[in-house]
Amino acid sequence: MSGDEAGEPAEETIFTWGAPPLKFGAGACDEVGHELAQYGAGRVLVVTDPGVRELGIPDRVADSLRRYGVAAEVFDGVHVEPSDASFAAAVEHAESRGPWDGFVAVGGGSAIDTAKAVNLLTSCSGELMDYVNAPVGRGKAPDRPLKPLVAVPTTAGTGAESTAMCVLDVLSMKVKTGISHWRLRPSLAVVDPLLTMSLPPEVTASSGMDIVCHAVESYTARWYGGFARRAPEERVTYCGANPVSDLWCEKAMGLIAKSFRRAVHDGAADVEARTDMIMAATFAGMGFGNAGVHIPHANGYPVAGMVGDYRPRGYPQDEPMVPHGQAVSLTAPEAFRFSFEAAPERHLRAARLLAPDKEQLDDPAEQLPQVLVDLMRDIGIPNGIGAVGYGESDVPALVPGTMKQQRLLTTCPRPVDEEDIERILLNSVQNW
Repeated sequence: MSGDEAGEPAEETIFTWGAPPLKFGAGACDEVGHELAQYGAGRVLVVTDPGVRELGIPDRVADSLRRYGVAAEVFDGVHVEPSDASFAAAVEHAESRGPWDGFVAVGGGSAIDTAKAVNLLTSCSGELMDYVNAPVGRGKAPDRPLKPLVAVPTTAGTGAESTAMCVLDVLSMKVKTGISHWRLRPSLAVVDPLLTMSLPPEVTASSGMDIVCHAVESYTARWYGGFARRAPEERVTYCGANPVSDLWCEKAMGLIAKSFRRAVHDGAADVEARTDMIMAATFAGMGFGNAGVHIPHANGYPVAGMVGDYRPRGYPQDEPMVPHGQAVSLTAPEAFRFSFEAAPERHLRAARLLAPDKEQLDDPAEQLPQVLVDLMRDIGIPNGIGAVGYGESDVPALVPGTMKQQRLLTTCPRPVDEEDIERILLNSVQNW
């Protein structure tokens, strides 16, 4: 008797996987004009932030567009760690200067996510909160194709050039959330490792921990066949770990093991390490952008969204912030202690990929957390949420922000409730 005949939901038998076409290599950013010209674009907005604009990269991309007969303007008002307010300002600018035939995002995840939101809200009707994931927003799906979007990352971290989601802070609710739909995925990822050579060590470390968490969370995520079967219209971008996403996550972890420490400690001179890390970011995006992430990212949203007065080295100092890569990594060791029992072989495999020479510990549940702690200490990541301004007394206020991330928590390989999250956060006030 089938599950349906027994009156119980059948297990899922289908997974989905998607990624944009990829152009990768030194000098690739100078070919953006050729690529967008193929779409017949006559007028394009280049979306970036002030810091990246100062490096000259967005104007270099704009010159590439003009060489191929594409009119280009640069908007450099992206806010690092974007919010609903900064998205709205970018959309207003685009609408006032439009219409546009396409967009180019040049920068880290903040620029790429902002460009995705601009593309969505200038192509489709409705307000931002219509599209933000439930329960924070209404979770509406875009009702039409968006304009061509080329993503040119300048950091090795978010993998936003590969994914179909964008992340933002909702300021009034002090929560970080996102918009997720396959239509948001860029039309093309143009990945040039030379654009990352000048990243400060602190930014390299933080953004690199985002890659680590993307790869490990999606590799240890709930298996796609463990979900109840969905109707076609119910399928979501995060479908659980699957054979294709596994390949990209494993490759990303291998590259991290080889090159992460080198990129932090000698990134200005080590082109190979920089190349490996931005490739790992793109590959991990191809993994988690389909499989999904779980507890570390869910915890990272309130940790970043409720920041007090923490100002990280290597980042703009004009306002407090917990960089995304730091925020998601600070509870990762304890989160993987919690999830170990649901998928022990995957946790141990991830630990071996990240640290092939690490001695085997007596307690297998400690293997992956200790690999992460060793790495975080080596590259200067803060020692737990206590090092970015949170104490044990703050934990009850953080828990609701995590529990709002049900899109992520359902991807955890074992069920997780408020008490579990509170314990994980308490045990992450200090990691070593």
